[in-house]
Amino acid sequence: TSLFVIWLNLVVKLFSFCGIVQRIYVLFSGSTKRWKVFVSHVTDLTVKSLSNTRWESRIKSVKAIRFQAPNIRSALLELSEDSGTEPKDRSDAKKLFDVLGSYVFILGMVIWHNILFAVDSVSRKLQSPSMCIETALKQIDGMRTYFDTYRDGFDSSVIIAKEIAAEMGVEPSFPVKRRVSRKKQFDEDDNDEAILEAEKDFKVNYYLIMVDKTATSLKIRFDELESFKNIFGFLMSSTALKSLDRSELKDSCTKFASAFSSGGSSDVDLNDLISELIVMQSTLPDRTMSAMEIFEFVREADCYPNIAIAYRIFFTMPVTVASAERSFSKLKLLKNYLRSTMSQERLNGLATLCIQKNLLDEIDIDIVVSDFISQNVRRKF
Repeated sequence: TSLFVIWLNLVVKLFSFCGIVQRIYVLFSGSTKRWKVFVSHVTDLTVKSLSNTRWESRIKSVKAIRFQAPNIRSALLELSEDSGTEPKDRSDAKKLFDVLGSYVFILGMVIWHNILFAVDSVSRKLQSPSMCIETALKQIDGMRTYFDTYRDGFDSSVIIAKEIAAEMGVEPSFPVKRRVSRKKQFDEDDNDEAILEAEKDFKVNYYLIMVDKTATSLKIRFDELESFKNIFGFLMSSTALKSLDRSELKDSCTKFASAFSSGGSSDVDLNDLISELIVMQSTLPDRTMSAMEIFEFVREADCYPNIAIAYRIFFTMPVTVASAERSFSKLKLLKNYLRSTMSQERLNGLATLCIQKNLLDEIDIDIVVSDFISQNVRRKF
């Protein structure tokens, strides 16, 4: 029960922080006059709305406040003192001004920015079309190492938060809970002890839980890639392939063939696959080659059919589901309420054009139009 209460308090703090970030955006973006006040104080990054689906993209919203908190606070102060602004907006600006002047919020802002920035940098790399499982595993292992190190970096976050607080003229102290009064000795001072207890409480019940929960979620989400590594590990690079002796190579091929077999039939012939890999170990160039480079070598040689099948299966394993998510994002833009009578064939065509926009940009539209005109029935007649 105590763990549930601690986690519930963390969730409340998280949504409170995200809600404040969203309220700042809503306040300034809801009026051109208020936005003009914002632009007069903030000249670099602009506040952005929070994304409801992609958490790693929230770095854009947090980044604007993280590096421009003093400027945004000045804009809120001017808005709260402007007699031409509606009373409700002045009240909201005053509340947000007080929140940005809280040392707890400033420290939480620094921590969330560091976590979201690390996740976003790796997430962008994982969404690359050329990303393979081997590189993805290296990126994820690097991020795990970062969070293991960051778990002991609370003091560095406190130093950064104190610098921001000093720039904003905010007292860098945690709110101290009211304690039961008791008789003190003449040389006793428990003020410092109370401050240390408040900082320790923030570290234990907020910082450590947040970092540990992030690291645990990261491990759970990418456990499937580890299973792929156990199956395809010997195909990921020429270094991994050449480092195997015959018994290890046989075990790896047996595991691969059993994973892609059903009803006694397999996609590859086990014995032929082992023989082809033994031959290819001695024919591969001495330089380090990636999985795609090995596949190109196999295609050019055109004498390793089972290896070619194995690499085709390997390349069909997606690193992320970013492509599928983009497809659904495009679908809601194409199939809106004004296009309720659109046929399935037309919807498929438009979706393909939107999803494969990079290929579409390479097509010369004039050639397509000319071919269409030349095949027109009336002109032909």
